[in-house]
Amino acid sequence: MQNAAPEEEVTSLHDLSATDLIAGYRAKQFSPSEVLEEVIEHVAAWEPHIKALYLYDPDGARAVAKASTDRWQKGEPVSTLDGVPVTIKDNIATKGQPIPLGSASVKLVAAEKDAPPAARLRESGAIIFAKTTMPDYGMLSSGLSSFHPLTRNPWDLSKNPGGSSSGAGAAGAAGYGPLHLGTDIGGSVRLPAAWCGLVALKPSLGRVPIDPPYVGRVAGPMTRTVDDAALMMCVLSKPDRRDGMSLPADTINWRAHDKSPRKVRIGLMLDAGAGQPLEGDVRNVVVNAAKAFESAGAVVSEVGGILTREMLDGLDDFWRARLWDDLSKLSPEERAKTLPYIHKWAEAGGKLSGVDVVRGFNATMAIRAAAAKLFCELDYVISPVSPVVNFPAEFAAPINDPDKPFEHIAYTVPWNMSENPALSINGGYDAKGFPIGVQIIGRRFDDLGVLGMAKAFEALRGPQKPWPTPPKK
Repeated sequence: MQNAAPEEEVTSLHDLSATDLIAGYRAKQFSPSEVLEEVIEHVAAWEPHIKALYLYDPDGARAVAKASTDRWQKGEPVSTLDGVPVTIKDNIATKGQPIPLGSASVKLVAAEKDAPPAARLRESGAIIFAKTTMPDYGMLSSGLSSFHPLTRNPWDLSKNPGGSSSGAGAAGAAGYGPLHLGTDIGGSVRLPAAWCGLVALKPSLGRVPIDPPYVGRVAGPMTRTVDDAALMMCVLSKPDRRDGMSLPADTINWRAHDKSPRKVRIGLMLDAGAGQPLEGDVRNVVVNAAKAFESAGAVVSEVGGILTREMLDGLDDFWRARLWDDLSKLSPEERAKTLPYIHKWAEAGGKLSGVDVVRGFNATMAIRAAAAKLFCELDYVISPVSPVVNFPAEFAAPINDPDKPFEHIAYTVPWNMSENPALSINGGYDAKGFPIGVQIIGRRFDDLGVLGMAKAFEALRGPQKPWPTPPKK
């Protein structure tokens, strides 16, 4: 495990939440330029060990920070995120920069414009100082990639940060500023958040416009606090017509996310219905979270999982075929550059029949129907995020077998397919001090309520362990 900071230590600027940074800017206690310099110094101490960043641009960020500092000095910030450092995942387009999708087989072509989430952050005055790493095509819950160096978990460098928002998770835990933007199609913001001790919201499908849109694909905030996730949603949820699957513009007051658990009906899901068995430490943390809600007046009852073996295998077939369609268009030489695990996994998709693939896609509708039925009598569900506490940094997945690639996403993937908002928040630690995530799921479109329940849990959970500090030289 990495060194823990003394609890009495004064909080450094790079460790401050976005809400605290904005308060400090407003009070002229410090400036965006000063904050960025601390982040840059902290990145220099951590990055050789965790390799979380791609296209790191401190000098470009300094110019953005200077402009923000000038605005704050004049009392003219452009938004509630003006001057706050932020990272953006590799696969979210940023103008003039390539999008490698974590794979050496992808041609490096500069993006013509920012994707919607990146555009909203840039317009807000946030300081985008780097992109973050991801595994090949976002199809792993791992920091392993054929393009990026191996990304490691700051809590324990021998462990995986998870993925596919692997760099974002590692950067958040290491204290590379307060805000990180990831994407999620089966657990890709929630899993790294769980393994890195962060908060991550997978919004309802369409709540955050994204380009290109796809079934179950969302972009969402990865932060250290619920308040920061809500603050980020103020900007990310603004409309963009490029996303034909986006929700109508809504005047949600994201800051008004306080919510009492009293009389709220919560389902406790300790068995996903398929996938890996639940480890004891994870079960204990989730059960304790349920007890905390119950002590606050919630009505908690245990519920069964909604995923079946057929559903999980169907999604596997569909995603194999989908990726093989992309890889089959490459030359053999280009295709061979793909991570061997991913190549082997996707290649099996070329042997599936059309009926097999359609049956696989139909699993998304079966999951959606099961989720709707579950929420007829419940307001929220709490569950594990991952069935396992952690796994080795060098592994592609907890089981590390391309024939069994998705056993660990059984608790997360249903909510992508059903479009429900779902959030990961740190619930506790194992005996060695490694973080364990708890998932809070709400009804479709109740993103604000999910944030409210997470905010209530923050108070019920109590103080957390200090964040990891860089290894000593």
